[in-house]
Order: sequence, then C-alpha cells, then structure tokens
Amino acid sequence: MTNLPCTVGVGFKPCHFADLLASKGQVGWAEVHAENYLMDGGSMRAQLFELRSHMPISLHGVGLSLGGTSAPDADHLARLRRLIDELQPAQFSEHLAWSMHSANGQATFANDLLPVVYSQEALARVSANIEAAQQALGHRILIENPSLYLAAEGCDSAAAETDFLSALVSQSGCGLLLDVNNIFVTCQNLGWCCDDYLRGLPLAAIGEVHLAGHASDVDASGNTVLIDNHGGPVAPPVWELYEKLLAVSGPLPSLIEWDTNVPEWTVLQAECAKAETILNRFSADKEHPKACVA
Repeated sequence: MTNLPCTVGVGFKPCHFADLLASKGQVGWAEVHAENYLMDGGSMRAQLFELRSHMPISLHGVGLSLGGTSAPDADHLARLRRLIDELQPAQFSEHLAWSMHSANGQATFANDLLPVVYSQEALARVSANIEAAQQALGHRILIENPSLYLAAEGCDSAAAETDFLSALVSQSGCGLLLDVNNIFVTCQNLGWCCDDYLRGLPLAAIGEVHLAGHASDVDASGNTVLIDNHGGPVAPPVWELYEKLLAVSGPLPSLIEWDTNVPEWTVLQAECAKAETILNRFSADKEHPKACVA
C-alpha cells in the first residue's frame, strides 16, 4: 500500500459515480466500506475497480471486531486480503470497537460498533488482534477513534482515550484514522476538553482524517446528546477543531463522510471545497513544510 495523497477525498456512493469521474481532480481520492465489495463479480465491484483506475482508494472496514474478546475471523480476513490484493488500495482502516462476541461455540453479531474499555487487559487484547489482522492482510492498518455516548470503566478523560490510542500505535505498529467529528461528539457527550484530546494524540501516526456531520438529541434526563450520524454538513465547531488539528500536525489526507441523507453531488462537492480551502492554507504554511504527515 502507498500513502494517500495529501488532498481531500470523499466517501464514495454509487449515485455519485459519474460525477466523481467528471470531477477532474477536484476530489483527490475516495473511500469505500470494504464489506460492501467482498462478493465475487457484480456491477458494484466493476464500478469500484473502474473508480480505482482514476484515483486512489482507501478501504474502510467495519466488521473485524478488533476490540472483541475473540481473534479476528480468519475467513473474513481472507476475503479482505483477496480484495486488497486485487484492488491495491492506498490503505486500509478499521475501528476501535467490537461487534462480535463468541461464547460456547456460538458467535453473536451486533449491527453496531460497540465501545472498548480502556484497561491494560483490553490494550493487550486489542493490540494482539490488530497485529493478527496486519499479518493476515499483509499491511499496516489505521485504527479509528470512536464516538462515545456514555463513560465506560476507565474512560474518564480525554487522556484515557489518547493514551490508549498511543499505546496501540506503540505496541501493534498500527496507524491512526482520526475522526474529528468523533472527537467533538465524544468530548461534548462526556464533558472532555477537545484541546486536551489534541494535545494527547500521537500526531505522527495519523494517516487519514474524517470530517462528518452529527445530529443532536435529548436523553431521558433532558441532557443534550450528540449523535455521530454522518447525515449532514460538517458543523462549524468541527471545522474549527479540524483547523486546530492541522495547526499542530500539518496537512493530512482528509475525507468528507456523508453516509445518510446522502445529498446531491454539488452539495457534497461544496463540503469538499471547504476542506480543501483549509487544507491548502496549512499546506502553504511555512511552519509545516512537509508535504504530509503519515
């Protein structure tokens, strides 16, 4: 795998295929959910490989359950490896989460990305799972920080999460996919400080950034809860946090993620243009002469 270009990419949706090909360099790369393309043949795979001939692809997995108590499923890893070998994506990423639990020979799957407790036991387990996945896939992978809604055991501060991420990087050799919207959602929901979160990150490990929209709801106690739904434009405070990140990290490959209430291409393209304007400003900053952090 090669690093992504230090430009703005977009989460690919088939309805935008023709527009994306016609964008003529206005979007630098695309990201797809790997599990949507594990079938043999078919129009979706043909479309993906046609897109790959025009721009780099970042594969984003959702099904390895790296935070679970069991090792990653060998059959699933084998199917991912075949897709990676055929597609030759720029990189592969997964979540700091679990979605599968095995007991008494039976596997239970949750259609969600569930949180990991930040303990030494969990650190050893997740690091081992990441190492196993990297060995099976033949590549270093990026791990995405979660969006949290409740404070689990050991999850009492921004440092608890960033220390855990730093230790994962150190122990497994993985990189980070930093979701800026997830940082904002988590910090707002748990009362953490976004600036503290940025200060605790292993910046050199970041290989990709996600930008997305979120929704607001109210819980049973009347408290506001932010929901990471990828269903609208990037919120102003998330743009501000993105600028703070680039001010300390330098430019990074940055993705606009819009997975629900998918808009027309012109709306999505406008979000990409906003990110490109910010990214270009930091790319030209003399304090950050390097082309990209990876």
